[in-house]
Formats: sequence, structure tokens, C-alpha cells
Amino acid sequence: MRNLAWRSNGSPLIDAAELAWIGELPDPVPHTAAELSAVLGLLTSSRFEAITVGHSRDDASRAAAEAFAAAWRAVGGTVLATVDWPEVAASWLRPAKRMTAELPDAWVVAAAPLGFAQLARRLRHSTEWEPSRTIAFAALQDSRLPALTGGEVLDGLRGATADGGTWEIRGRWVSTTAETASG
Repeated sequence: MRNLAWRSNGSPLIDAAELAWIGELPDPVPHTAAELSAVLGLLTSSRFEAITVGHSRDDASRAAAEAFAAAWRAVGGTVLATVDWPEVAASWLRPAKRMTAELPDAWVVAAAPLGFAQLARRLRHSTEWEPSRTIAFAALQDSRLPALTGGEVLDGLRGATADGGTWEIRGRWVSTTAETASG
């Protein structure tokens, strides 16, 4: 397993003190057609085939995950599993293990930032999940997300913007590339 710094009790759970300085995190909004297209483009350009889809339990995240799964199957891709999680949980081990159980080529995530931050910390602490093989919807394009997860937990995570551009996390930075006229 990875050697990540967690609270003194060894838990990757985010505590109230950590949340206090982050402020209010936004709820996911419905995905756009351009966003879905960009998510698909990121996956097909990397030649991934078998995907596990993860999502928060809010309506926007659930709808994005369902739209992605249908579109991915329509282009001949395989969805190995769909995993959901609440925004707040006592333990994140069960969804983390379900996300990695089928040994996917990649993961697609449609989620609210707080729940995903909790899950990502558990994924890195307890599984062989790799953020560089994970593609996310625009709701996770929040510059506070890498600060909330800490360290290099999300290094390499990529995603789509609502207007069809892309973003990527490197260390504690979120870099955005605008959608181009030829894209």
C-alpha cells in the first residue's frame, strides 16, 4: 500500500477541522452534452475498454453516470460495475473495494467533491486505484479538491469541463485546457 500521511489514528477520513478551512463545496449540476463527449474522448484517446463507473447519490451525478454508461456501451466499451456512495459515511472501505474489484482499465467518476475526496483518500490508502486512469465529470474540477485530499492522492486525475474542455490535477494544481474549435 502507499505511504500516505493520515491523521494520527491512521484514518483517511476527513475531519471537521480539515473541512472548516475548505468552505462550502458546490453540489454537482447536470452534465452537458459537450462534457459527456469530452469524457468519452479522454477515454477513447487512451484506448481504455473496460470501465468501472462511480457516482455520488445526488440526481446530477447519477444522471451523468447513467448517460456515460449508455454512451460507453454504444461505442463498444464495457462497463464492469457501477458503484455509488453517500456524501457522508462512517467508512469508505466498501465502496473503495467495489470500485477496484473488477480490475478495470479505467474509472469514470461523476460525484460531489466532498464524497469523492473521502473515497479517493480511501482508494489510495487501501487499494491499487490509480488516479491517472480515472476520468471525472466537471463537478470535480474544483481547486480545493487536491488540497482536501492531501499530498499526491489525486495526481493525474483528468476530467471534462462543462463546455467540452479538459482539466487535470498535478500535485495540488488543477490545470484547464479550453475546448477548441476543432475539438
